[in-house]
Amino acid sequence: MSNERINLEQQNLSKLNFNLRYISISKYEGDWQSLPHTHHFTELFYVISGNGIFHVENEMIPVKPNDLMIINPHVEHTEKTMTNNPMEYIVFGVDGLAFSFHDKNEGNRKNYSHYSYTSSQNHLVDYSQLMLQEFHEKKAGFDIVCQSLLQILLVFISRELDLSIISDSTFRISKECALAKRYIDSNYAQNITLDTLAEITHINKYYLAHSFASCIGQSPISYLSTRRLQASMELLISTNHSIAQIASSTGFSSQSYFSQIFKKSVGMTPQQYRKMHTKKY
Repeated sequence: MSNERINLEQQNLSKLNFNLRYISISKYEGDWQSLPHTHHFTELFYVISGNGIFHVENEMIPVKPNDLMIINPHVEHTEKTMTNNPMEYIVFGVDGLAFSFHDKNEGNRKNYSHYSYTSSQNHLVDYSQLMLQEFHEKKAGFDIVCQSLLQILLVFISRELDLSIISDSTFRISKECALAKRYIDSNYAQNITLDTLAEITHINKYYLAHSFASCIGQSPISYLSTRRLQASMELLISTNHSIAQIASSTGFSSQSYFSQIFKKSVGMTPQQYRKMHTKKY
């Protein structure tokens, strides 16, 4: 007689105090109007069929069937469908939960991620449909069933994907950081200082600087410079504007300062960058 005993250690997931806020299936039927917005909770989108695009902060992400989008709290996003191939997806809203994505580029941390989730899609669909049924019928104990199924789904997701599940209370991007980041993204061409961001977020500027660096991986002023450089690189390729015009329109104080920062960051002058990239067209 042989006897094999396997001890299961308690996983951190079971210690987290998260709650399923809602679950729904959405499909475009000619009335889709989605504007950029944020939530104080995490959303998970699983595409069942069709194609679409997620606009998340400054990125446009094409999605297709079996794709999974995870968007942490306070991250601005919206979704658009292709009218010739309408998108249908399941969406979960979960309170008290966030994800830590293991980005190789630690200098550019993201608080959202996109996965092609094909190996265990049946788990997502089957459990989601059962959760949806329980959520709608609201029979006795439905909340326990939904919570348990959600925990199982999260185990499957975290098991296969390069991410960790964390408590919302330890989530590294705060509402204030997200607000400061969105302000920079929308107003980078203006004169923005740490005092400006502190006034907008209503918190101490030194605390904001420390918190922002922990959230984003850069100081607010360093992120502002990065955002301006990104915009200038796009303009160098897509327009015929002069270097001086581009410097001015992206918030740099002078053409010489812009050229100095550009060469230090990109490794070539703005003129060289434009010449190299316009040759391709």
